[in-house]
Amino acid sequence: MHFKQLEAFVNVIKFKSFSKAAEEIYLSQPTISAHISALESEFGTKLIIRSTKEVYPSKAGKIFYEYASEMLRMRDKAILSVKSCATDIRGTLEIAASTVPSQYLLPELLPQMAKDYPNLFFELKQYDSREVANHIINMDAEIGIVGTQLEKNKCVFEPFASDQLVLITPNLEKYRELKGDFPLSMLKKEPFILREYGSGTRKETEESLSNMGVDPKSLHLIAQMDSTESIKQAVSKGLGVSITSRIAAEDYARFGLLLIFDLKSEFLKRKFYFVYHKDRPLSPAAEAFMKFAREYFEQHPEKA
Repeated sequence: MHFKQLEAFVNVIKFKSFSKAAEEIYLSQPTISAHISALESEFGTKLIIRSTKEVYPSKAGKIFYEYASEMLRMRDKAILSVKSCATDIRGTLEIAASTVPSQYLLPELLPQMAKDYPNLFFELKQYDSREVANHIINMDAEIGIVGTQLEKNKCVFEPFASDQLVLITPNLEKYRELKGDFPLSMLKKEPFILREYGSGTRKETEESLSNMGVDPKSLHLIAQMDSTESIKQAVSKGLGVSITSRIAAEDYARFGLLLIFDLKSEFLKRKFYFVYHKDRPLSPAAEAFMKFAREYFEQHPEKA
């Protein structure tokens, strides 16, 4: 039994196709078939059933698939572990991040990390939180960063930094007169701007308001936007109020473009999470990134 045979078998089951498996691991289709035949001869039983419409594992094939997948994972983990001891950290690290981490955390973190790891190239892509998790599940990215924890069985969510949600309003006299104290009863009367479905900020906002006794459905919704920057712009121009991350709002508040209100509730505290696939061994670059980020935000909590 060889690893190439295991790769052929696992990919045929994964893609339900000999031709797609061949494309995935850069072998010819006859070679894939030969590898499967060799395994079946070794076990003395049929592992894969081929019909005119589909390809699927036999009862024995289902059992062997779990073991074969684990053997390949252990091989990859062994290779990465040895390489991490033998070489410096280099190559490309693919990071999928939701809006706030992508726009405010990582631009702060990556320049600091680049000083210590000059041979590491960062490939950063921005999605909403659900899309980040899906990209991790599909292995389109190795590490994700989100502002909420989702129910995704194949993902591990590991907290590493804290965040605070705040209310932002236009910098108008009616809000300045509140002297930093915005009553919850007033919230239902104000035009409210929400993030889009799938956003971690929206999920955390709705859950926090519910815990504070404010039904999100009772809000006077005036707009929904898929960008924190768009919401800040809309609030600063007077469209309405919104709830967002403090670190996202501080630049506009600093220049007087909007006002920040701390609603003084424990429910408005949240965390940022690393997301990674529970069955994918992390590369040395990913391990170094996570370690660096944890230590950086422990030493600089005001940056998160």
